[in-house]
Amino acid sequence: MHHITIPENIIFILDRLEAQGYEAYLVGGCVRDQLMGKTPHDYDVTTSALPDAVVECFSDCHVIETGIKHGTVTVMSEGHPVEITTFRTDGEYLDNRRPENVRFVSDLRFDLSRRDFTVNAMAYSPQRGLIDLFGGAADIRAGIIRCVGEPEKRFHEDGLRIMRALRFASRLGFHIEENTAKAVHSCRELLSNIAAERIFVELKGLLVGAGAEKILMDYRDVIFGIIPELAPMDGFKQNNPHHIYDVWTHTVKALCSTIPDENIRLALLLHDSGKPDCHTTDEKGIDHFHGHPGKSIEIADTVLHRLRCDNTAKKEILTLIKYHDVRPSPYDVRVKKFIAALGEDLFRRLLLVKTADTKAQSPNMLEAKLDDLKLLEKLLEDMKSSKACMSIKELAVNGHDLIKIGVPEGKTMGVILERLFDMVCTEAIPNSREPLLSAACQIMNENQAKHID
Repeated sequence: MHHITIPENIIFILDRLEAQGYEAYLVGGCVRDQLMGKTPHDYDVTTSALPDAVVECFSDCHVIETGIKHGTVTVMSEGHPVEITTFRTDGEYLDNRRPENVRFVSDLRFDLSRRDFTVNAMAYSPQRGLIDLFGGAADIRAGIIRCVGEPEKRFHEDGLRIMRALRFASRLGFHIEENTAKAVHSCRELLSNIAAERIFVELKGLLVGAGAEKILMDYRDVIFGIIPELAPMDGFKQNNPHHIYDVWTHTVKALCSTIPDENIRLALLLHDSGKPDCHTTDEKGIDHFHGHPGKSIEIADTVLHRLRCDNTAKKEILTLIKYHDVRPSPYDVRVKKFIAALGEDLFRRLLLVKTADTKAQSPNMLEAKLDDLKLLEKLLEDMKSSKACMSIKELAVNGHDLIKIGVPEGKTMGVILERLFDMVCTEAIPNSREPLLSAACQIMNENQAKHID
């Protein structure tokens, strides 16, 4: 188990409270992370001092009293916010989310006993060492997520803890202890009482975890509870030369074979959600899923809206789903226009989605499919190094140039610029001023001739 080290600005806070006669400890995730050899993102402090006493103690510092009613005072220390919370016990939970009230106590044991999981219920002070009343350090060594106390009671207090259990298990690569796991399954309907945006935060954390595959397979009932649109995928066989897994297993394996990026993994979670609705079987007994990207987009749009996904992320996810089954040939000159239309960053992300999707398919033709994707990536690199035209804005002529040769502003201008861009992308003409102006004149003359006819 790793040694706990404390930054100077946190030592200052602990020492200030101790000097005034109060107990003060690091608590929760920062203790867990340090014991695992990780650097915490932030440090939380718990103390026997009442909130008003904490404010008084740090009267010479910038103090934010926003959470003072619940016992939390934020002290700015060397530009970093540090939350200092008074030892407390929680009142009755009536909404499966928050206690009706909190009661301040003077004994750390009561505070630790109200926390969710053993790995988060440890405290540390330089004077008293590690306070581990529920075996959190042993559970870290064993790789276990276990509720403090009775699991069902913990989940009925706060239903979001169900998703937190899955997220921690996925992110830390731990497994969920047997009784806690049973309660996760039996209490899953409590999640219907939790705000969608809170569930979405936990879901995204779960999806990017190193242990996501096991959690998504073992706790699919929880996932289908919050996204019922995914349930038809489970066990839906794909009798097709390209596939060896049912739709859900394929989805999970694809999702877990790419980088831990939220949008990419959400796209993969939803990319084949439309397949059950688009299923047909031909006379040879082979399954097909024609049009499934379009149906998957419909489902994904509904799901992401319900989960309060922000519009920028949603747009990217839906675009990745839209094109995940498109198979542009690296030998087709038109592919350059496809790359240019998406833009470099989004095309790179699409390649990641397509590579992950391919890796979760049948070994048949796998190498050839992956080779084509590598060639597409090389084509993008070649386009970058040759400074190829990637958008209408990068054409060697613009609207002002076209006006000078008599092209009217408006719709005609847009059509001609689009045609010129298409010709450059397909290498029909070079991206040079004179050939472009000559082509623009020709297009304009053709259009005029059509109107005369």
